[in-house]
Amino acid sequence: MAEALRDALTGLKEKAKELLPSEVGEVFSADQERSVRVAERDKFAKAGERMDDFTLPDAAGGEVALSALVADGPAVLVFYRGAWCPYCNVALRAYQQDLLPALKEQGVPLVAISPQAPDGSLSMREANELEYAVLSDVGNLVARGLGITFQPTEEVRAAMTGAGADLAERNGDGSWELPHPAVLVVEPGRTIRFIDVQPDYTARAEPAQVLEALAPRRMP
Repeated sequence: MAEALRDALTGLKEKAKELLPSEVGEVFSADQERSVRVAERDKFAKAGERMDDFTLPDAAGGEVALSALVADGPAVLVFYRGAWCPYCNVALRAYQQDLLPALKEQGVPLVAISPQAPDGSLSMREANELEYAVLSDVGNLVARGLGITFQPTEEVRAAMTGAGADLAERNGDGSWELPHPAVLVVEPGRTIRFIDVQPDYTARAEPAQVLEALAPRRMP
């Protein structure tokens, strides 16, 4: 499972180098390295910390609360950048294929969360035929509370806008703020059991890591 996701992301990264104009590819490549270098990791939420409760709209027009997700056991939360991000699409499809079946067997909910407006969440769910909830964290209130948000540089904004991804239009609040891709396992009581944050947006937590985090804990 892990190799399939990693290989798919690596293949996409190589394909992007071939398809993007060289000057655009250089901007994105430099930004990827910069993001890893300057990420404020000390602000990222840590395992053992307690999340604030939230209620977010889903792509189907309903609402989902964290307290409900973890009422009977742990839940898995996936933060992604948006439907416009090809790496996000690959990762969310991989989580459906390689993670969701095992989560269903264990009765563990899986939800994906981004700052895009609900109609963008609906597009993401339909385009990838996702069978789990896709939520809109407009304004990045939940993601910011976890310390995982950042602002793209002006150079990156110009390159993305030129490539057709103007986030001021796609995000629900007109901003460019984004979350670093992240996966959390949250226990009843809203305590974080596991958190993986990737400042390198071309890398994601592997399904096997999440399943390992969900495995029953052994007594010392």
